[in-house]
Amino acid sequence: MNVDRQSLIVWFQHLKNIKQIKRYGHLIYVSKRMKYAVIYVNQDEIEKTEQKLLKLAFVSKVDRSYKPFIETNYENAKPDKAKQYDYKMGI
Repeated sequence: MNVDRQSLIVWFQHLKNIKQIKRYGHLIYVSKRMKYAVIYVNQDEIEKTEQKLLKLAFVSKVDRSYKPFIETNYENAKPDKAKQYDYKMGI
């Protein structure tokens, strides 16, 4: 049972509000200097969660991460010669 998740970047005004941001998803990272937090949310609930976060007074803006929609299979990627040699040796 895999649930597709997507991250939201929440820009806030004060660090004391991190505890409230935790309630809306799985908190991964908080930048104290730049005042943003990264939370993971289920993809089917992302619209609702984003709207709830924007209603909070201390939230400046909310950005979505589009990583789940980016293609990660590269067609013309050249393999590393050192790695090929290691694979042949059985390391």
